[in-house]
Amino acid sequence: MSASEAQNWAIAHHDALLDVLRRFVAIPSVSTDPSFTDGIAQGAVFLADLLRECGFEHVAIEPTGGHPVVRADWLHAEGKPTILVYGHYDVQPPDPVDAWQSPPFQATLRDNKLYGRGVSDDKGPMIAAVGALAAYLGSTGSLPVNIKLLFEGEEEVSSAHLDQFVADRVDELAADFVLSADGAMWRVDLPTVTTACRGLCALEIKVSGAAKDLHSGRHGGAVANPLQGLARLLAALHASDGSVAVPGFYDGIEEPDQETRASIAALPFDEGAYLQSVGACEGVGEAGWSLLERNWLRPTLEINGISGGYAGPGKKTVIPAEASAKISCRLVPGQDPFDILNKVEHAVLNACPRGLSVSVEREKGVARPFAISRQHPALQLAMQVLEEIYGRPAQLVRMGATIPIGEIFAHRLGIGTVFFSFSTADEDYHAPNEFFRVERMRDGIRAWIRLLELVGTLPTAAFREGFTSPISR
Repeated sequence: MSASEAQNWAIAHHDALLDVLRRFVAIPSVSTDPSFTDGIAQGAVFLADLLRECGFEHVAIEPTGGHPVVRADWLHAEGKPTILVYGHYDVQPPDPVDAWQSPPFQATLRDNKLYGRGVSDDKGPMIAAVGALAAYLGSTGSLPVNIKLLFEGEEEVSSAHLDQFVADRVDELAADFVLSADGAMWRVDLPTVTTACRGLCALEIKVSGAAKDLHSGRHGGAVANPLQGLARLLAALHASDGSVAVPGFYDGIEEPDQETRASIAALPFDEGAYLQSVGACEGVGEAGWSLLERNWLRPTLEINGISGGYAGPGKKTVIPAEASAKISCRLVPGQDPFDILNKVEHAVLNACPRGLSVSVEREKGVARPFAISRQHPALQLAMQVLEEIYGRPAQLVRMGATIPIGEIFAHRLGIGTVFFSFSTADEDYHAPNEFFRVERMRDGIRAWIRLLELVGTLPTAAFREGFTSPISR
């Protein structure tokens, strides 16, 4: 079996794989909006057909309490490690559609970048991973390791049903470690491997006043305004120093050690350039921590959206009957998402302004924070491969975002997750004009082929011995 043969196959089939990605992006597999249910179903069928075509066995579309999971395997590398390969075929909504330069579900090539919803998160990186596996199977008829594939359709809604799905299939999903096609690199100019990500919980606050919208002239000053009450509630969630003011929010947090803070400080990072790239005039947040530390090591509470009353053209002078806000919290080790939801809900309900009523609805799906040992053998191999591909040492970084799978697989299967994605944080995923660099797909296929080759040279026991998880439930 030869990795060089697989590399040659991948080069010869590059255009075909790029066409596969185009067709994949054309499927509107939005998980959060029920109007896209048909798109989710189409995405699962597309993946299943692709995996059969590549030569995988036991291909199945399996139901969950929500959107289905696509599974397959190839388990003929006797005595070799087993890798559980993860990705997700669901995508974010395309809104606002009018901000796109080309249709969001029509993959469009501009300046060697492929634009479309989900192309970077996570369809492009997934096709890179599948392409590498197809290159081995297509050129040699076998793989250097055993592979189990798990592609879910709910990552963008916090993997709401994945935990139970995995818990019900522990024996079927047993592996030595997880290799994830999700989890973007930090920067396009710096090869990185992510060792930790934050947890997540979310809720919606609703403030209600009168039974219907009222004329603000006839009723202003006589009844409470839900928008004003909501503004007071939201303002009270943070202190003037940037910290979260919810009582008990920081209780139990595992403070980072000095080595971790020093390693972050040593990373090449230009705060001014970062702020300029996102169009912000200055950095803000919790005092006493650097910008990267606030993003990677500290918990946050963010207001994601506010609605109520009239916000269209011109004026409509009303006192709205209701106002609402969506809130999300990113969590760090030592915080439990259900405990944080309880504390935020308690703080909001106890601060209800006079003349109004407040209710809280918790969003489905939570995620706990995750970290993997920096010494995990698969992570070390991933860094070696990235150095070979890019000609410079890879850096270990953390992620301010949330990928629920790391903690799920650690808790349910007792194995570590190595994030090996070739999208980058600047590719506007979750925003209009999401794109994926074509050269990063080439890099990804090449890197996956090489990593699989290296993993196949190590004994199975090495990957279990190298895993430690600081997260517990």
